[in-house]
Amino acid sequence: MGMRISPGEVVSRVWGIYQDQFAVLVGTALVLFAVQFLLALLLSGSLTLVVAVLFWVISTLYQGMVVELVSDVRDGRRDHSVGDLLRSVEPVLFPLMVVSVLLGLGVAIGFILLIIPGLILMTLWSVVAPVTVLEHPGILAAFGRSRELVRGNGWAVFGVIVLLYFAVVVLSLLAGAVTSGLGSAGRALVQWAVTVLLAPVPALGASVLYFELRGETIRSPGSPTSPLA
Repeated sequence: MGMRISPGEVVSRVWGIYQDQFAVLVGTALVLFAVQFLLALLLSGSLTLVVAVLFWVISTLYQGMVVELVSDVRDGRRDHSVGDLLRSVEPVLFPLMVVSVLLGLGVAIGFILLIIPGLILMTLWSVVAPVTVLEHPGILAAFGRSRELVRGNGWAVFGVIVLLYFAVVVLSLLAGAVTSGLGSAGRALVQWAVTVLLAPVPALGASVLYFELRGETIRSPGSPTSPLA
């Protein structure tokens, strides 16, 4: 079991990295999700599945890149380029995609079973993506490793999940309300912009949690001990 963590401190570090690495996080998302956005506009409904699969691949690649980014900046500075970070995900892209499917299915089934089991699995498997990217334990072993790291910090991890997902949901709902009077193209454009801005948040949360649970505190940008200060 790792160190006891504080949900507030984890969220603060997530926000600090988001601000400090905004250009990289949002710029990369802008480029990657632009392909999905254009195809969603141009392709007919019969190819919706193709767009969905492409979005899944892009989202998984981006998630892996964010994990590598957090690993890179945990000493207070970034040493690798965006290209380096993306290339570092290639060896684990397929396992990460399988893990994302299993995670989604497991949590979905848990929610069907009176919601509580889904929340428990979401908590226990909250760092399965960083484990997959950084430790390469194998697909099934990654879930066990995530559970091992979370043990003893379940409520704190759940608190982080609630805080981050609450923020994402609120912002998404606000964007939906603002665009309710727009046409389909306008709504799609705003939704794409919101996706780009919010895409880093879940991956940042999981990555910061991973290092905190391992007892490796990330130096928040701007702190007295950070080289970025």
